[in-house]
Amino acid sequence: MVSVVGPTAAGKSDLAVAIARELGGEVVNTDSMQLYKGMDIGTAKLTTAERAGVPHHLLDVWEVTETASVAEYQALARAEMDRQLAAGQLPVLVGGSGLYVRAAVDEMEFPGTDPAVRARLEEELERVGPGTLHRRLAGLDPAAAEAILPSNGRRVVRALEVVEITGRPFTASLPTQRAVYEAVQIGVRVPRPELDRRIELRVDRMWEAGLLDEVRELEAAGLREGLTASRALGYQQVLAFFAGECTEREAREETVRATRRFARRQESWFRRDARIHWLDRPEGADPVELLARALELIDRPAEPGEPG
Repeated sequence: MVSVVGPTAAGKSDLAVAIARELGGEVVNTDSMQLYKGMDIGTAKLTTAERAGVPHHLLDVWEVTETASVAEYQALARAEMDRQLAAGQLPVLVGGSGLYVRAAVDEMEFPGTDPAVRARLEEELERVGPGTLHRRLAGLDPAAAEAILPSNGRRVVRALEVVEITGRPFTASLPTQRAVYEAVQIGVRVPRPELDRRIELRVDRMWEAGLLDEVRELEAAGLREGLTASRALGYQQVLAFFAGECTEREAREETVRATRRFARRQESWFRRDARIHWLDRPEGADPVELLARALELIDRPAEPGEPG
């Protein structure tokens, strides 16, 4: 199979469609927010026309009120990939959610959950904030604390829950780089100034395409109650505007800033994986040439001992 990764706005989706068309494959989504129904404009889902007749899978799976589950996603993704492989097709994974990519391709276990422990930790999170819980995690599992942002209360709670119910470090359940599927992993890399420009342009287009109307409809469907979907880039900022916490202009500007920060975290995550073959995509790059370079990577035999 092929996996196309990289930061948001780098042009991954277009390349994945081109690869799938060229090789008779089908696209499998690895973007956590594109799994949500109705979250189209803010997640930059390709339109039907942009998919160019290539079947796309694992889009619009969850309601916005549902909490994302990497374990559930893993089961869905592997069932879809196995179906394609059995039919002699090439699965082409595409998305920038690093944890979801690893869950699909690599060995990754998911410890169970204990509702009572989870409820107690979530109550404590509300009472004392994520910083206090993150410091506790640092004492129990320093590696997990280093990997999880102190502000990410939901992930901190999950890590503490796993430590408590299993007696093992949370890092024991983090993704490995031991592949379950043979995959050619391709990263799309854009120079930082150009990526920043592309992100700002994307946000402008989101507003022009009707993001505010989309968020209003999703708000009526329970978006604010969705622990995962309500925090998505763009959606979180528009909800804050609707609540009177900022102006529309401030919401738009914060969406640009937050997306740029997120893109840097994506780059940092994927850079740690030596199996990824990076393709540079400077401003004005020819998409035909980019496809040709990707096809060369897919077609060439791996060198002995080469990862990926």
